[in-house]
Amino acid sequence: MSTTASADAIRSTLLAILHEQRLSALFQPIAALHEGRIFGYEGLIRGPTDSDLHSPLALFQAAERCALLPELDRACRHTIIRAFATAGLPGKLFLNINPQCLIPPSYRPGETLALLQEYGLPAQRVVIELTETQPIACYEALLTAVRQYRSQGFRIALDDLGEGFSSLRRWSELKPEFVKIDKYFIQGLNSDAQKRQFVRSIQHIALNTGTQVIAEGIETSHELDEVRRIGISLGQGYLLGKPQPRPAGALGYHDLAKPRLASRSAMTAGSLLVQVPTVTPEVSNTIAAELFARYDELQGLPVIDGGRPVGLLKRQDLLNLFARPYGRELHGQRPCATLMDTTPLQVEHTLSLQELSLIVSSGEHRHLADGFILTDQGRYLGMGTGRDLMRAITELQITAARYANPLTGLPGNRPIQEHIQSLLDDAQSFVVIYADLDHFKPFNDLYGYASGDELLRMTGELLQQLAATEDDFIGHIGGDDFVLVLQSADWQERCQACLNDFAQLLRAVVQQEHWRAGGYISHDRNNQQVWHPLVSLSLGAVTIQGGLFHSHLEVASAASSAKSMAKREQGSSLFIERRQHTDCRTAASLVQAPIAA
Repeated sequence: MSTTASADAIRSTLLAILHEQRLSALFQPIAALHEGRIFGYEGLIRGPTDSDLHSPLALFQAAERCALLPELDRACRHTIIRAFATAGLPGKLFLNINPQCLIPPSYRPGETLALLQEYGLPAQRVVIELTETQPIACYEALLTAVRQYRSQGFRIALDDLGEGFSSLRRWSELKPEFVKIDKYFIQGLNSDAQKRQFVRSIQHIALNTGTQVIAEGIETSHELDEVRRIGISLGQGYLLGKPQPRPAGALGYHDLAKPRLASRSAMTAGSLLVQVPTVTPEVSNTIAAELFARYDELQGLPVIDGGRPVGLLKRQDLLNLFARPYGRELHGQRPCATLMDTTPLQVEHTLSLQELSLIVSSGEHRHLADGFILTDQGRYLGMGTGRDLMRAITELQITAARYANPLTGLPGNRPIQEHIQSLLDDAQSFVVIYADLDHFKPFNDLYGYASGDELLRMTGELLQQLAATEDDFIGHIGGDDFVLVLQSADWQERCQACLNDFAQLLRAVVQQEHWRAGGYISHDRNNQQVWHPLVSLSLGAVTIQGGLFHSHLEVASAASSAKSMAKREQGSSLFIERRQHTDCRTAASLVQAPIAA
């Protein structure tokens, strides 16, 4: 068959699919991550199952080749809106539209609104999700279409942020209510520091522009935890729900609504919460000025509508306005919503102080002076001030320095105990590893204290590389004893790699003749010559299931026993003790994994 004949066949097939309305809709849930509920659904499209155009990629590629993209786009909208209304699904509908179809002559203003009215859906429930597969030919026309959609009550979302041709420019110019981070940056987020930094940056921009971020492609609980920790409130992915023609009205992932980090509230933004007077958007500027006069310390009035913050009225802005000639007379009776800052910094009360400090310090200067609004699943809780944040961070730094090991700078006994106890109180699962250097004293005696200290410092740096996520914690008890508290999924592989790296580290430290011999002769306390093996690293690991242990002392005892078992092996080794029972005093499951140094 010739190329022309083949193209004609594809065109005929596609036209038949459109004419016979053989497209079908699927819906994938978008979850409100802090509330454990469905926020909305993304409408997806499929061709006939018995056709080569079943997949959306094949379908849209064929439409583009056959110059039928606008026709396919309209058919998809019709199919998805009809199916969404028929199924009676809750929340918002995210409706994909190719930007090329919003540029004349393809664009037909009011067409989508008419479809919604036909099926009894308000435009306020629909989010126009702009996808991008090629550069946009006419940006002005796209901006005009977006303004028209907004005037009708629609909201705008940008899809696959981080992919495509001009993501940040589109964000800046279109000012969407939602942005979706491309799944590439979410997959493996918990174990990739660069991806975490990128996602944090996107969330930071979103906080400053009043945009909600949706994390796409969440497939594991570790990715979900990292997304929530960064402060992203909406998510989508197979872990939360797969695309279905008639999805359930509730999320299938039941762990989503579980409260997290409750016992660590003293280290979260919620610890800075203060109650201040609030106003509603229709309150006059004169009444707001009276509140500022009554409360001398008040720098901003949160503006609340329906329990949710919509802005912040600043003292200085109002005073400057009233200081103008006839300012009070002209503006006194106007609603405060006309003067408020519509994009104040809003953060969830569960956000860590460290993350909050990063957002405030790297953002606009006004956030430090104005303060920030604290929310609980988007609902107003109270205010926090930049001054209180700086004081809290300073106290954390002083405490960390007070209890840090002076040689390695790692947290000492007290922070280790507090961290373990907080995980136990939250019934979280984790792994505790007791790390110990074997035969360290003979090395210290033979090579000198300076070399001994350097080996300890280098070992501390090596162990810190085991921290794959911000949940992983490394501490230095003292001497040659370290404790690791890990929650990353690949902790065992990382431990194995660490033992191999330690061997290379040691080879660079000891004399080559000692390395070749596997040890050295030194004098003991009785001045007798004694053979000592090279220093080795023993790792004793205990897997802790939520609810298994109740005290950090019990965990320390189990980890100490595991370390003792590891030290029985010759050379560097990893010993894993898995407790499978609800009583920590019962027999343990033992796994040995020795590795020669």
